[in-house]
Parts: sequence; structure tokens; C-alpha cells
Amino acid sequence: MSELKESPTLTEATDLCRDALGPPTTAELDRGLDGFLARISPTKTRPRRFVRWSLAGVAVAVCTLVALQVVSVLRQRWSAGEAPTLAYRVDGGSVLEGGYLRESGHAGMNVVFNEGSRLTLAPGTRSRLRVVDRDGAHVAIERGRGSFQVAHKSNRRWLVDVGPFLVTVTGTVFTVSWDPVSEEFDLRLREGSVLVSGPVSAGEIPLRAGQRLVANLAKVETVITEDTPDQMSSESPSAPPVPAVTPPGLQPSAPRPSPAPVAPVASKAFTPAKLASDYQWSRKLARGQWDRILQDANRIGVEATLSEASSEDLFALANAARYRHRSDLARSALLAERRRFPESPRVLEATYLLGRVEEARESGTAQAIAWYDEYLTCAPTGPLVGEALGRKMTLTDKLEGPARARSLADEYLRRFPKGNYAGSARELLAP
Repeated sequence: MSELKESPTLTEATDLCRDALGPPTTAELDRGLDGFLARISPTKTRPRRFVRWSLAGVAVAVCTLVALQVVSVLRQRWSAGEAPTLAYRVDGGSVLEGGYLRESGHAGMNVVFNEGSRLTLAPGTRSRLRVVDRDGAHVAIERGRGSFQVAHKSNRRWLVDVGPFLVTVTGTVFTVSWDPVSEEFDLRLREGSVLVSGPVSAGEIPLRAGQRLVANLAKVETVITEDTPDQMSSESPSAPPVPAVTPPGLQPSAPRPSPAPVAPVASKAFTPAKLASDYQWSRKLARGQWDRILQDANRIGVEATLSEASSEDLFALANAARYRHRSDLARSALLAERRRFPESPRVLEATYLLGRVEEARESGTAQAIAWYDEYLTCAPTGPLVGEALGRKMTLTDKLEGPARARSLADEYLRRFPKGNYAGSARELLAP
């Protein structure tokens, strides 16, 4: 009598049955043993060979039925939209704690997702993967430019924080940027549709393919235009790079005038059960909910917030206060950022923004120059050098006259002949 050979198909079916059904209970084992003993009882007259083949046939049939049931369940789940968890890889960089993306070279980064979506970040862009899960992804661009190609998956939800704006997208292709210096948001939509919400609108702004939205917070204006086909095709991820911030030490090489201290802001008692991070300030800032951030800070206690909040929350608070012209609170938040997080990349930006805050104060011109001067000393090749030098030149002309500002105008034109302040510099140097 020939022995029964092991079948790969039967083995796979058996493994599938075992994995799908799980370990049997004691009662199930007892019932199975009783049935087996009844089949091989001596009172039966069946040949042994028939019993062997009968058991094998039963096993194959049972496993086949279970396999069909498992496939049916999986098909039902897939048809119901239960997609696998979204996964990704990063080319040209790595992911740090908190989801921050760090560039490894000078060519930008690509984040490629397993369902076909792709994010291309221009060099120097500061970005973060807030959430990546089964439902979709939540990405943040704090500075710079990113190009998105989001796959058309009806059950995936994509959210993109771009500065203080929020872009809600399903499946589309678009390029978006945020410049924290000029406070300008720019979105070009090439395919699909998106919804944009933020500080300049009462609700969501819908955009369709071929439209461009530019919002400038400093000028309090929003412009929607139609891009031509040539403009849309020329838009590419490899646009001019945004310089990366590499903060040096913040000790100036020579004594500089220090900004005058500000009186502590009155606050309510600290509630330990609620920290700033519990209120999701970055999300509220993206939705233009500045007043809610300020209300949360009062509820927690301003002094406690300045002492306990994270670097990200302090910046959200500072920006909300700036947009609401709460100069004292914005200044306090930026000073807390410098004091508590001296190694953070945000420190240099905080130094520059302190100059902008001081400009908003009636007697803050000299202090604003001091902050711009400190930024220029600490970050001579930083991304905000042109703005800091231009603002310093303008304020020096206002405070001390054109004779003292001409040397700054000459330096500005040498370094930034096409910069934002080139026209003002030429006027100062004109005979």
C-alpha cells in the first residue's frame, strides 16, 4: 500500500484554517476525539485505507470551506473600505522624534506612500508628519514649499497645515508654500479640488483645478486667479530652494542694546489638569481661531503657559497674539521661546519676529533695530537676513536719517540686488 504524499495545497489550506480559526477549546478537542474514535472503532467494517482517505477528504473539504469563508470576509472588508494602514518611506532625509522631517542633503526630500501618494519638499522646507494611519495623513509645512500628488482614495482623508492655513484634500495634485517672513500663503491647484481655511476667511474656500490662491496676512488680502496651462505645467517641485536654518550660538560677538523688559502679563491661576498641548493650538492657528488660543491661554494662566508650554505651542501663542495685535503677549511668548529652548531652530526666527513685534509699538523702533542687529550677527547667512537687513535699513533711516542708513542700503544692494527692499535702498543712495 502506497503512503499518502504531503500536498502543498493541503498544507497551505491547513495553515490558513489554523490561523483563521485560532486554537481549539478543550470542549472542541473532546468532541473531535470522540468522533475520531467512533470512526476507527473495531465494530466498523470499513477498510483502513478507506478510513484514511475519508479523513483526508474531510480535512480538505473543511479547510476549503474555511478558506472560502475567510476570503469572503476579507472581500467584504475591502469592499467596505477598510484599507490597510498607510505606510511611507522617506527619500533624501529621515524622520525625527515628533514626526519632523530632516533633510540629509541639499536636494529636498520625497515622502512616498504605499497607496500611491507622494510629497515632494523643496530644499530647506521645514515639515512634519503629524499623523499617518489607516484613515489618511496629516502633514504640516511650517516654512517652505511642498508639492502633493494625493492618490484618489475615497476613504483616505488628507489634511495639510501650511502656516496658519489648513488644506483639506481627497485626491489631487497641488503645490503649496508658506513664507513666515512675509506671512504669505500660496497654493496652485493642478488637478482635483481642495478646501482652504485660515485667518483670512470666515469659512472654507473651495478651489478647483487651475486655480491659484494667494493670501497675505500682513496686507489682509486674499486673491484667487486662474492659472494658464503654461503656468500650471511650469510649476514643479524643484523650484528655487528655501535656505535651511542651522542655528549657531546666540551670543553676540559684541555688546548690543538689550530690549527693555516687559511687565508680566496678569493671568489666572494655573490649572494642572490642562496643559497648552491639550488644546491643539497649532490646529486652531491653522483654522484662524486666534481668539480661542488667547482664551485658552487665559484659562490655563498666561504665566503658567509661558513656563510649561512646548516650543510649538509658544509659537502658536505668539502668532495668535501678533495677529490680534497683542504685542505684549506676543513678545513674552517669543522671549520664553528663546529662554526655554535655546537650541531650537525656532530661536532665530523668534529673534527676527521680536523685531517685528517691537515695530508695532510706538516707541519700539530702537529695540526693533537691536533685535534685527542680533539676528544679523547670530545668523549672517540665515534665511531671514535679507528681511532683517532691509528692516534695519528702513528703521535706521526713520530714526537717524538717510546719512546713517546709506551704508546699510549699499550693503543691501550688494547682497540682495533684487530683494524686497532694493527700491528703498536705491532711493537712499540716489544723489
